[in-house]
Amino acid sequence: MFPNSILGRPPFTPNHQQHNNFFTLSPSLYSRQQLIDAQFNFQNTDLSRAVSLQQLTYGNVSPVQTSTSPLFRGRKRLNDEKNLPLDGKRQRFHSPHQEPTIVNHIVPLSGERRYSMPPLFHTHYVPDIVRGVPPFREIPFLEPREITLPEAKDKLSQQILELFEACQQQVSDLKKKELCRTELQREIQLIFPQSRLFLVGSSLNGFGTRSSDGDLCLVVKEEPVNQKTEARHILTLVHKHFCTRLSGYIERPQLIRAKVPIVKFRDKVSCVEFDLNVNNIVGIRNTFLLRTYAYLENRVRPLVLVIKKWASHHEINDASRGTLSSYSLVLMVLHYLQTLPEPILPSIQKIYPESFSPAIQLHLVHQAPCNVPPYLSKNESNLGDLLLGFLKYYATEFDWNSQMISVREAKAIPRPDGIEWRNKYICVEEPFDGTNTARAVHEKQKFDMIKDQFLKSWHRLKNKRDLNSILPLRTAVLKR
Repeated sequence: MFPNSILGRPPFTPNHQQHNNFFTLSPSLYSRQQLIDAQFNFQNTDLSRAVSLQQLTYGNVSPVQTSTSPLFRGRKRLNDEKNLPLDGKRQRFHSPHQEPTIVNHIVPLSGERRYSMPPLFHTHYVPDIVRGVPPFREIPFLEPREITLPEAKDKLSQQILELFEACQQQVSDLKKKELCRTELQREIQLIFPQSRLFLVGSSLNGFGTRSSDGDLCLVVKEEPVNQKTEARHILTLVHKHFCTRLSGYIERPQLIRAKVPIVKFRDKVSCVEFDLNVNNIVGIRNTFLLRTYAYLENRVRPLVLVIKKWASHHEINDASRGTLSSYSLVLMVLHYLQTLPEPILPSIQKIYPESFSPAIQLHLVHQAPCNVPPYLSKNESNLGDLLLGFLKYYATEFDWNSQMISVREAKAIPRPDGIEWRNKYICVEEPFDGTNTARAVHEKQKFDMIKDQFLKSWHRLKNKRDLNSILPLRTAVLKR
């Protein structure tokens, strides 16, 4: 339903409460209650235990030997193993296809859940996983934090709030993605038993919209994975599994052999598009860092959403086409809010280094947002003024030639001399690994287009004080 004022009806009164919906998933939406209950009943579970690599045995077969080289050959099954029953295999999707499942022996599974059957056919290449992922634990969903939206006393701020109300991701949207993640994790564990599947990106970081795709990260080990060899092979197995066993549930699976390879697919049940990568662990960490910023101050989420909608409308929000990724845009907004004369946001990595250390185990990173209280800023600027200030800052004040955007430092810092930063038009520091999140902007024509849009939009909005002058609201709401 469209907001009232966007459709010409009297505007609503913003005396309402917004809830932190990431941790609130109503259990009544789906009939497969057991799956959902299993997702949320681990709040009293000890998550601190780690697992050490164990040798696996299958019946009377000798233990699987690991190798210190990045590649090694799997063991062919013995003749007397061919007719082992498949009742140990837990199958969720009742696919009509019955092709056998590849089992990656090298990822250890805890003893009580270890499968008794051998690998069903020979694999010629299996990543050497020398250290297992911590024991499988579902990340508990914590109690919601109540968030009051800022007041809107002027037309422009009112328009921003109404757009946010109409387009922000709903609890039901998140629940669909989480259910798909839960079920896909069970399927993928038939191939990689000790792996874990994380929902990451805008779906969880607080900046999602109703139309946001789902981003999934498959973690098979905590060490880095060679994206050209190991990750591609792992995704090849996952892609084959999707095509042969899950064709009734997964639509259009594609293996994209990019610098960071992914499997793209559409879930037929939820109608959500997903991108699945392997071991992009920094994506898990920055998801919860951004989530902390999202709920640190009540103006952050509405401002980020309207800027993402604006950038998308003007075709400067697509890294695959040489413009800005949504992640870079969010970091640019956070940086702007950190560098105001009276900052609206601090650097939480500086204030709470222990909560956002890269050394924290993955199954504990979700706790970080709970350790950070809301930030009380003395800056009382309304949403309209902040949007204008954001456009002006990047149109006229920020020095693109010599400065790098750093949310970690809460300021603009000099560009590094490394090769990754040379001949780059926009430099945005990734808060954990220090890489350039805006490296996709490598053509001067695209860079000029981005700068030009900042400048034109700033002038238009300054003169009109109407969001429609830079972003048609009806179109934005229809796209959600």
